[in-house]
Amino acid sequence: MGQNETRTLWISVGLALLAMFLFYSYTQEMNSALTKKFVNENVLVAKEDINEMDTIDASQLEVVTRPKEFIDPNALSDPNRAAGKVALVPIKKGEQMLETKIQEPGSVTGLSIQVAPSRRAVTIPIDDARGVAKLLKPGDRIDLVAALDIGRGGNQRREVRTIMQDVEVLATGLKIANELPRMLEKVGREDYIRSLRNDTSFTTITVEASPQDSQNLIYILSTSPGSLFITLRHPSDRVKNNLVTTTVETFSNRADSGVTAEQIRQPASAPVVVRPVAPEVKSEPKKRRSGGFRNL
Repeated sequence: MGQNETRTLWISVGLALLAMFLFYSYTQEMNSALTKKFVNENVLVAKEDINEMDTIDASQLEVVTRPKEFIDPNALSDPNRAAGKVALVPIKKGEQMLETKIQEPGSVTGLSIQVAPSRRAVTIPIDDARGVAKLLKPGDRIDLVAALDIGRGGNQRREVRTIMQDVEVLATGLKIANELPRMLEKVGREDYIRSLRNDTSFTTITVEASPQDSQNLIYILSTSPGSLFITLRHPSDRVKNNLVTTTVETFSNRADSGVTAEQIRQPASAPVVVRPVAPEVKSEPKKRRSGGFRNL
């Protein structure tokens, strides 16, 4: 074998070894990628449906293994990091528990976030008669009317006046405005969805008011809690009328003044005018003149 043939042989052997090394590196890289893609890792999922704004209990969670490729980067694996927190959105059974969907209980997870700055939330007890038959729902706008006894002894009289107008209802019972109009209840081993649209089990409503109006409401509730009545407004009606206090005198005067029902329905700003009826004048028959003249 000549010198050229020997050199060619060694070059061929070197190229073969290089090809084998490159192939080995490629197979190792592919194996690592496939292992990383399909390896199973622990992930925390919901064991049952969790409603929005519900506090998450440890019994509602479970740890399962899933391919890493299908695990969200924000998914949790430790139940202690989710238990006790609040679900910001509904979480379905089997769904991964993400850090972006839960939060520590705080101002953004309760009623306080619904209260406008410089305003206050006040709770008022109601019943069917004083609360529009409990047909109220969060987001409605109402007026608050108070029937109060003014004076003492023989000078005491009852006055009815509208003390607040265009008031927003923040909550009815425990139902807040941003909640879904249904809830999941468990009775024994059975689950069922109860609609909250027609729920009349609440006995209180929470309204938004200014600090001064809140103070006035608390005064009335502390002295005469049964004197507050609610009237419901149309959602687009934002007008605040200048209303006159109703007493037995004003009510009697209106009843005796001959005001018609159509006039009563006129806006408060338009004065009611009662026109007097002129007395009927009877004309006497013309007399016939004598003397042959024509009758005038």
